[in-house]
Amino acid sequence: MDMPLAVIIGGAIVAGFVQGLSGFGFGMTAMAIWAWVLDPQLAAVLSVFGALTGQVIAAATVRRGFDMKRLLPFIIGGLVGIPIGVTLLPMLDPVIFKVFLGAFLVTWCPVMLLIGQIPHIRRGGRIADGVSGALGGIMGGIGGFTGVIPTLWCTLRGYDRDTQRSIIQNFNLSMLAVTMATYLASGIVTRDMWPMFAIVAPAMLIPSLLGSRLYIGISDVAFKRVVLGLLTASGVALLASALPQLLARG
Repeated sequence: MDMPLAVIIGGAIVAGFVQGLSGFGFGMTAMAIWAWVLDPQLAAVLSVFGALTGQVIAAATVRRGFDMKRLLPFIIGGLVGIPIGVTLLPMLDPVIFKVFLGAFLVTWCPVMLLIGQIPHIRRGGRIADGVSGALGGIMGGIGGFTGVIPTLWCTLRGYDRDTQRSIIQNFNLSMLAVTMATYLASGIVTRDMWPMFAIVAPAMLIPSLLGSRLYIGISDVAFKRVVLGLLTASGVALLASALPQLLARG
């Protein structure tokens, strides 16, 4: 097995488990691994495909706390944001993007993790939820990072784990389906990428199911720690992959 293939499989396994456990995070986890050996555009497409596959699996195995009225503003905002992200993708400097995103995650998430009782945000209503969804849509169009901002926002809202999981899981499923369709329609997905899909899907299947199984038995507090811990780890991994490249330019 050559190195790129091993990295693709390893990234799919780890990212599948993370997404099964937390309801998000496939793109963040996989990109942090795949960015070392794959072209940024190929990594972005595989990230969206893997995340979408994982969300379909999760939707079939974890169904709790669904509330369409609460979910709808996120989806509407996300649908507005996706075309913006897809437009930005070919123009984006992936190194700069990963540095800024990684720095944000490693700064903000530990603060939220260490604070015993995070002040919950009650203001903003559906408009604020829609803005959160729009930012998620933009980041989804860029590379499958749909869940990052909405997840942080749901944590700040103080939602319990089932409500948060339901919002993020169904938001991600909707946004990733639209993003993948947009990739296909715009020609971003090329013919030589299809064999990679056949590698990613089976590699992530069992880890995703195991993660979903583990989620069922954890508490709200443990879930919050898992979510923020995973986001922090993703930020560290993004910085570790991007900073050497950025410094090399100087």
